[in-house]
Amino acid sequence: MADIINIEQHQTIEEFKQNLEELIPDLDANKDGFIDLHELKDALNQVGFKLAGYQVREMIDEFKSKQRTAHQGKLNLEEFETLCLDLKSKDVASTFKTVVSKKENLETLGGMSSISSEGTTHSVRLEEQLAFSDWINSNLGHDKDLQHLLPIDGEGKRLYQSIKDGILLCKIINHSCPDTIDERAINKKNLTVYREFENLTLALVSSQAIGCNIVNIDAHDLAKGKPHLVLGLLWQIIRIGLFSHITLDSCPGLAGLLFDNERLEDLMKMSPEAILLRWVNHHLERAGISRRCTNFQSDIVDSEIYSHLLKQIAGNDADVNLDALRESDLQSRAEIMLQQAAKLNCRSFLTPQDVVNGVYKLNLAFVANLFNNHPGLDKPEQIEGLESIEETREEKTYRNWMNSMGVSPHVNWLYSDLADGLVIFQLFDVIKPGIVNWNKVHKRFTPLRKFMEKLENCNYAVDLGKQLKFSLVGIAGQDLNDGNATLTLALIWQLMRAYTLSILSRLANTGNPIIEKEIVQWVNNRLAEAGKQSQLRNFNDPAIADGKIVIDLIDAIKEGSINYELVRTSGTQEDNLANAKYAISMARKIGARVYALPEDITEVKPKMVMTVFACMMALDYVPNMDSVDQNNHNSATVAPVAPVAVVSNSN
Repeated sequence: MADIINIEQHQTIEEFKQNLEELIPDLDANKDGFIDLHELKDALNQVGFKLAGYQVREMIDEFKSKQRTAHQGKLNLEEFETLCLDLKSKDVASTFKTVVSKKENLETLGGMSSISSEGTTHSVRLEEQLAFSDWINSNLGHDKDLQHLLPIDGEGKRLYQSIKDGILLCKIINHSCPDTIDERAINKKNLTVYREFENLTLALVSSQAIGCNIVNIDAHDLAKGKPHLVLGLLWQIIRIGLFSHITLDSCPGLAGLLFDNERLEDLMKMSPEAILLRWVNHHLERAGISRRCTNFQSDIVDSEIYSHLLKQIAGNDADVNLDALRESDLQSRAEIMLQQAAKLNCRSFLTPQDVVNGVYKLNLAFVANLFNNHPGLDKPEQIEGLESIEETREEKTYRNWMNSMGVSPHVNWLYSDLADGLVIFQLFDVIKPGIVNWNKVHKRFTPLRKFMEKLENCNYAVDLGKQLKFSLVGIAGQDLNDGNATLTLALIWQLMRAYTLSILSRLANTGNPIIEKEIVQWVNNRLAEAGKQSQLRNFNDPAIADGKIVIDLIDAIKEGSINYELVRTSGTQEDNLANAKYAISMARKIGARVYALPEDITEVKPKMVMTVFACMMALDYVPNMDSVDQNNHNSATVAPVAPVAVVSNSN
């Protein structure tokens, strides 16, 4: 039981910490790095702690009497964060003591591996199981390829069984990020355990390509239906899909949320959660409501904010009302509120209990879904400077790569989130473990010196790049700190390239770094050995554009994997793109962790083309799916590879 409590407590506190890091900068109104003690009650309220006045006064007295703050009458932001985490830890410990004693919303599962006898257990949030199952039924229930799996039962217990053949997971990914997986690559008929495993590999590698962090998850875990891992992956995929529309490109009306002294760049720097909070408060203001939302936990438990929000964003013909506010019982009130949401076809993710309990993930998903369907924002006639800040395909690929590696904080916009150097240091440390002297890194920034400290970090990041022989002529720390797009992208590409080649070199275990010339030579040797007519001259070779070299290489690595009846030969732009889509998905299906997009192949982008071939070359150095014992799938090990850390597999 202690294991269960520890796992759930850790997850809850980590979620709170991520949310807190987004909110704290907004609390520092005058940007001096401090919160005045006389404003402490309001600040705590904004991050979700509804404390009585006497409790806050006792807290302030303790700070003063014990001189726990070195700044008279103030807390710096680090001290405030420590205070909040301490409060949350006590709150969570108390909550979990109650929840576990009542066995509410937690299901204990024995370990599913060979070490289960040692007492390994995991707990599953049943509300997530129910919410995700309902979302799947609502959004994919019409898909003819899923008729044998859907609908999932009302309690969501069949969710994990439904995931096992991989088809559903591929469909969920495509719903969140359309066209990520070419459906021609999905095994839909004659499903053996082996063909199901191929689907799971395709889904898992594709989820990483859209930015999911899948460290410690492999296809075996999904085949076994391990609930805590399945729910964790599903949340990442669904979250990415929900947040993908909270952009100026998808919703130009977001520009209307800017304050008078803000620019579009300020909006780009905000996390999706922060934008949703501002959106909610924008509509509360328009509705003439004085109350404001500071979080999606304690602030929404009484359904008041939700009721006013729904009324404001609904059209006059939607018949949405405020009847919920006449009900005093919070759970009954939440049910009436959700009935109003249903009138907008947005009763997703939440039950009344989830509202009353302030379940962060599900309330966040509920609000994001509301925004996506009913933003209620006026589209400005013209948005100056939009073209210069819209995320490019290249930027999105790099961002997904970084996030899939589990960097913290999550990267939302490259140029602001890399400006303090901390994410860059994490990437360096993965490329060459130990290269970063963390004693030289400013992990926290002091109010008076934060600009200088961030610049010192960026200068050190450039120095590390030079140690790895990066080409950084004309790039200084100031460029990263300023968010210079061209020079920041130049560094990021070299980080991705270095990581790809470092993984390949480690797998080859030759003692020498792999160079790009060797990759070209390997490609041609492989093609020749398989009797293919294709040949590769270099990564700029125009012959790459029709996708056939990549397709032939996949078939050379895994004979018979390509259905050549699906390969188009006309050479038109449309057919080339279709081939490239098929090639990318088939490469992922055999385990190559490809981040490149089909357009990178058809447009022959040499940088990303190199990573495609390097990923497939890496397959020569790890056990591939042909080594799986068809009669003993429980002991098989399959490791999709580079350019992301190789996931260790357990039996």
